[in-house]
Amino acid sequence: MVYPPVVKIYTRGGDRGETGLIGGARVSKSALRVIAYGEVDELNAVLGVVLAEISSPEHRQALAEIQRTLFELGAELATLPENERSRGTAPVQAERVAGLEAAIDAMSERLPPLRHFILPGGSRTAAGLHLARTVCRRAERAVVELAAKEQVGPQVIAYLNRLSDYLFVLARVVNAEGGIAEPIWRGRENPKA
Repeated sequence: MVYPPVVKIYTRGGDRGETGLIGGARVSKSALRVIAYGEVDELNAVLGVVLAEISSPEHRQALAEIQRTLFELGAELATLPENERSRGTAPVQAERVAGLEAAIDAMSERLPPLRHFILPGGSRTAAGLHLARTVCRRAERAVVELAAKEQVGPQVIAYLNRLSDYLFVLARVVNAEGGIAEPIWRGRENPKA
């Protein structure tokens, strides 16, 4: 069996504030493209923390698949359009967005209707999912900013937008499965509402 060459962790290539994109282009580490895929990478890391906490095999499998998709989405963002052939992954497809929508619909059927604003929290796992949701929204904003100036795959923003909704609903499901009441915001003027 032939193994790939060992990859060094440090290369010193970024010591001057630049990084390499897939395909070899060098850009500033403060470039919008780098910020966008960095936000997606952070989201993936937060989901890794959630996976270390979550016990349901069904939820673990779904989140592991989302992590793989986010890795591919990050690779898509780390590639200039003219270097797409250099990337070893396919762009995010509309089927991934539709899959999130189907999962949201199925989970929502198991939950009571949403009648109040929900505060992040409940169980530790649900709180982690809410944190992932907010990081997902930040990643989405970074990609929207990038897309205003450079070409971005057509499903990237849609996937991140739907993923934040999925994470919100999954946090509700995790609390419900654990028998933990959702923290509800009731407002200051009518605390007994």
